[in-house]
Amino acid sequence: MLAFNNTASNWPTFSFIGIPGLEAAHIWISIPLCLLYLVALVGNALLLFLVRAERNLHEPQFYFLAMLALTDLGLSLSTMPTVLGIFWLDVRLIGLNACLAQMFFIHTLSLVESGILVAMAFDRLVAICVPLNYTRIMNHYTVACFSGAILIRGATLLAPLPFFLRNSSFCGTNILSHSYCYYQDILNLACGDVTFSSAYGLIFVLFTFSLDAVFILASYMKILGTIMKLKKTQDRNWRSLHTCACHLCTVLVFYLPLISLAVLHRYTQDTSPILYTTMSNAYLFMTPLLNPLVYSLKSRQIQAALHKRFWVQHVIAGE
Repeated sequence: MLAFNNTASNWPTFSFIGIPGLEAAHIWISIPLCLLYLVALVGNALLLFLVRAERNLHEPQFYFLAMLALTDLGLSLSTMPTVLGIFWLDVRLIGLNACLAQMFFIHTLSLVESGILVAMAFDRLVAICVPLNYTRIMNHYTVACFSGAILIRGATLLAPLPFFLRNSSFCGTNILSHSYCYYQDILNLACGDVTFSSAYGLIFVLFTFSLDAVFILASYMKILGTIMKLKKTQDRNWRSLHTCACHLCTVLVFYLPLISLAVLHRYTQDTSPILYTTMSNAYLFMTPLLNPLVYSLKSRQIQAALHKRFWVQHVIAGE
């Protein structure tokens, strides 16, 4: 493992840790990591293709799904250079500017994804609670406004973080705990006064991810209450709730690793480096990898589009 000391400087170099104790096996570990990246990229690209090509998927919920797939593609491409560089090529060094750029894109895309999940929850809320007004409320203008607000929120709120860290001093052994640049991880290496930066990061989490999670929870409590009040058979009630199953799975896949990783950084001391690595890789791979699989397995519309595009063409080619 590469490690080196730096004097206080605004232009340090950081070293990634990889998986402690398994350095000799990194080249073998890179093989399944490459396959995971390939599945994530192909799966999300396929969702984008289906939403664009199938006219019956030109609806708000699938527009948001396309945004989710595009965000997951960006997240995978943002982390791929350092992750594969470590495990495949044994390249573990990264400069400050490159590290801050990667950190900005990772955190911005994560915040954008959280905003998309809020928009998808609102879409399901309107569809189930006020179905007669759905087309009036969830029109193209609403989708465009949601999309613009999500992107602007992500970029503007994350913009100060790289400047805070760029003006900080780093000294000692600048070894990062993950295979990519994570804000709290870099902040822990600063040797100056980082009270303001740490406070901003905490406030940022509380007023973005936390509020998003609260809104999603409140939306589904309202949805569940509405379904239970409907004078329908039990089977139809569960069929209505099934339309939200994909989104609920996506919410859990996104928030559980994110919350766990944040808790590890802020409230645990002397945690095993392997635990850090495991949680960070779960946060890194689970969302881009599982989202396409969840929608392919749970969404009937996506299944129908896949069948139409690939099964029918396969039959025609066979004839």
